[in-house]
Amino acid sequence: MKIKSHLALAFLAAALSFGPAAAAGEIVIGASLPLSGPLAGFGMYQKWGYETAVKDVNAAGGIAIDGKKLPVRLIIRDDKTDPNVTASNTETLLSRDKVVAMLGSCTPALVNAGALVAERRKVPIVAGCDPLMAFKSVRKWRYAWAIFFDESDLATAGFRMMSDLGLNTNKKIAILADNGPDGQVVGGQLWPAAAKAGGFEVVHQSSFPVDIQQFTSMIGQAKTAAADIVLVDAIPPQAIAIRKQLASAGFTPKLLVMEKGAEPEMFAQALGKLADGVLVGGYWDPTFRYPGAADLAKRFESETKQSQSQHIADSNAAAQVLLDAIAAAASLDREKINAAIGRTDKSYVVGPVKFDASNSSRIPITLMQWQGGKSVVVWPKNHANGKLIFPLPSAN
Repeated sequence: MKIKSHLALAFLAAALSFGPAAAAGEIVIGASLPLSGPLAGFGMYQKWGYETAVKDVNAAGGIAIDGKKLPVRLIIRDDKTDPNVTASNTETLLSRDKVVAMLGSCTPALVNAGALVAERRKVPIVAGCDPLMAFKSVRKWRYAWAIFFDESDLATAGFRMMSDLGLNTNKKIAILADNGPDGQVVGGQLWPAAAKAGGFEVVHQSSFPVDIQQFTSMIGQAKTAAADIVLVDAIPPQAIAIRKQLASAGFTPKLLVMEKGAEPEMFAQALGKLADGVLVGGYWDPTFRYPGAADLAKRFESETKQSQSQHIADSNAAAQVLLDAIAAAASLDREKINAAIGRTDKSYVVGPVKFDASNSSRIPITLMQWQGGKSVVVWPKNHANGKLIFPLPSAN
């Protein structure tokens, strides 16, 4: 009797440790997203992009596996903008939820945290929202794949735009960047290098933690140095605070670029007219001639009653790449799915996707500017759907 009891307890412990297996007759994929915390403004768009790709596949009957069409189920967990939670969520999705493959979170800190878990477990993961230099710097990936822009393109975009459009400045630059992975690369390395190469002078440079909200000292130094150009790399709450504090200090540079934080609509909503004239690097707009670009934006705005963001595109494309790979593999074998991802060579809503030896696919950079609450593409000329506001409007 005791032996049977011990066996029963052992089986119960095993069930609690590993959780329920994925239901038979479906394809289960997972994602850990920042649905709360400072990056929730990105996670909301990603969630819609991922779910929409899955809905479309299921509406078409699912994916054929071993000759039988199966529906796809997407399990999403909130990582709360915390890399430790991203890693834990990924482990849970793999161990308990039994997902066959993963979709990534947003920003290097979160995407890479989940990718490292998936890599260790030999599970394919496809992500957008992870600048490629930060992605490639972690390790030689085998199971992780990234579709996004390269930081070197982003860092030089403003300088190339100033040259193309013949903008007149005193060539003095102030750089304010957080100490996160992409802030260190863009703000600490690439912007100073691009400035030097272009004959600009960096008159102020600051690095700050990702959790502070007071920037008056840095702004004061940049103002005293008479910088015509201010380059910022910060998450949305900090970018919003910096823009407000620039106005409070009576400092209006001619050109203000705010990477990362100025991207989601929440930036413009929080700032109103103060957002006008702020530039941010971009890679997608519904006016681009990519398959389904215009329809995707219309669909998002119709369903959510909110303005579209480019993150609906890279997330939707990442999900489509993964789902196409599962279909091409016609199997739930992770090695076969991973190999099929590597063979991707197709145009999606973000343009052509083809992975190189570093498991990355590069999206060209554009520059966008907030104008009247709308994000307008102002450079390069072949993608522009609006005219650059220059210089930056005064806050008064």
